[in-house]
Amino acid sequence: MIYLKHDDEIELIRQSSLLVCAALAEVAKVIREGITGLELDKIAEEFIRDHGGVPAFKGHQGFPGTLCISPNEQVVHGIPTGKAFKSGDIISVDCGVVMNQFYGDSAYTFMLGQVPGEVVSLVKATEESLYVGIREAKPGNRIGDISAAIQEFAERTNPYGVVRELVGHGIGRKLHEPPEVPNYGQRGKGPVIKEGLTIAIEPMINLGSRNVKQMKDGWTVVSSDLKASAHFEHTIAVRKDGPDILSDHEIIKNAAKNNAEIIL
Repeated sequence: MIYLKHDDEIELIRQSSLLVCAALAEVAKVIREGITGLELDKIAEEFIRDHGGVPAFKGHQGFPGTLCISPNEQVVHGIPTGKAFKSGDIISVDCGVVMNQFYGDSAYTFMLGQVPGEVVSLVKATEESLYVGIREAKPGNRIGDISAAIQEFAERTNPYGVVRELVGHGIGRKLHEPPEVPNYGQRGKGPVIKEGLTIAIEPMINLGSRNVKQMKDGWTVVSSDLKASAHFEHTIAVRKDGPDILSDHEIIKNAAKNNAEIIL
């Protein structure tokens, strides 16, 4: 069952989503060559708890971290480790928060130092595909309109490999609610989008093949050809006049402007 939200519930989801992005902004301030995922994870967890939230991912189905940190060929669900990042890495950082009984969820892919041009183009196209999909989130459309818009943009751009196995999702009192929001599909298909729908839209786009595989840790998903993968995510609400983005990547970008190692 798809749960539509009232205005007061949407505002609580917004609060959680903004805390997610504030935590990602703390990551943006310090992410650099030589720092590790475990260090970033500690910073994010302390920030979230200090501001009245609880990390949504930590302990979820046994996941060990506050952040999913997925560098380079890792698509999503990377476990924070003690391996230092290096110049040329791209790093997807996905974060979730629960506060006042409602969840927020957002992801941003950082580019460190000397990133190859084709990978920079992938990251920028993935980010743009997120907003292309969001524009379709309006009453009367269907979920497939979001999905098709993302796929059409990504495949027209390069073409890139649009991941099928992992999808966006509804969000609210649970981290994952119906409906699923794929990043590929057909226009006019899927559930009808209605006012009050809250969803996380999160394109995952590969430089090469769209195929993925899961690593032995049971969490980390990588591109099958081990080429770079990018990931961006917003939590949004559907209003009568269209989408309302509840998370805020500008908070992250503003923090990153003071970090000379990040490519914007």
